[in-house]
Amino acid sequence: MSPEKSTLDELRIDRSAPAKRRSVAWIGWLAFVLILAGAFLGWRFTRTQGAEVRTATAQETRSGGQKTLLNASGYVTARREATVSSKVTGKVIEVLIEEGLKVKEGQVLARLDSSNVEANLRLTEAQLEAAKSGLDEIKVRLEEAEREHRRITDLTKNGIATQADLDKAEADLKSFKARLDLQKVEILVAERQVALWQQQMDDAIIRAPFAGIVVSKNAQPGEMISPISAGGGFTRTGICTIVDMDSLEVEVDVNESYINRVEPGQSVEATLDAYPDWKIPTKVIAIIPTADRQKATVKVRVGFEKLDPRILPEMGVKVAFQGAEGAQAARQSVSIPKAAVRQRDGRDIVWVVKDDRVERRAVTVGASRTDEVTIAAGLNGGERVVVEGPDNLADGDRVTEFKR
Repeated sequence: MSPEKSTLDELRIDRSAPAKRRSVAWIGWLAFVLILAGAFLGWRFTRTQGAEVRTATAQETRSGGQKTLLNASGYVTARREATVSSKVTGKVIEVLIEEGLKVKEGQVLARLDSSNVEANLRLTEAQLEAAKSGLDEIKVRLEEAEREHRRITDLTKNGIATQADLDKAEADLKSFKARLDLQKVEILVAERQVALWQQQMDDAIIRAPFAGIVVSKNAQPGEMISPISAGGGFTRTGICTIVDMDSLEVEVDVNESYINRVEPGQSVEATLDAYPDWKIPTKVIAIIPTADRQKATVKVRVGFEKLDPRILPEMGVKVAFQGAEGAQAARQSVSIPKAAVRQRDGRDIVWVVKDDRVERRAVTVGASRTDEVTIAAGLNGGERVVVEGPDNLADGDRVTEFKR
């Protein structure tokens, strides 16, 4: 091709180029609009659904008004607790209780073999009946002797009977009177023997000495039981152990150096080792007026203001002896999880959930424990606060609560 031809081709106008550029621009604008629409729809969806958060309810507590003077530890004990045994040695034939059973005073717990006692009772009852029959015979003989004595007395006055006949009649009369008195005594002895064997029959029935709950079952049918330790390890000394749950209290050993901080009627806050978050109101019942020279402690009895089924004998318990702070009055506060408190602009805040929206609330933090804090001001009991949620929450944002 000649140079002139090539130069002329370069100067020619390409009319398809603008159409291609317009097509590319239009596709770009369409993609941009779709991106904006997607972002808008996502924003609208997020605003409608709200961020997922986990909440907790603020719990009301009472603080202030008292301060802790002394901390100590002890155990829950029962003032009325008994291992029930029998009054006699015998073989157990029936046990009517199990652990955890509530029993009433006088309720039958077990029975012992009483066959020998029953046989002796039947024998003494027969002897009593025989003694009563003998008494009737002696009464008849006595009446006969009285008539004979009167007849001989009349004959002696008329000179028909001799003085010897009269003396014999008087002797017979006195003899039958003596036999009557003796028979009455024998009847009394027989009645006492019947009562004795009846008592032994009753002793073979073991009853509850007071109302309570059976906490241990110590014997089974077929075993021997005795009120004293006998027969080595083959003889039981008790049927069961009963505890009166209404008599539970706390026994605390207080160092004698600090016993001056304790007084009867003093308020005490008790915490069971099994329920460390449960504060139980108690008070001092009595200070035992003697010290343990080995441990240098004084025993203090602490009573529960209100008993609860969760309180069980022999549980470990920690107590805090309280003292009034004079002018400081008791105040109401709330406790929430520590994770609910956040920092914004150098202040402690919480996010309060109300009507599916969050509200920023400035609070005053009081005492802090392992996983909880006490809010002295800024929050009411029963309000729900955010424990877990996005870091970019804003006042008025819609949220959705979820549970784990």
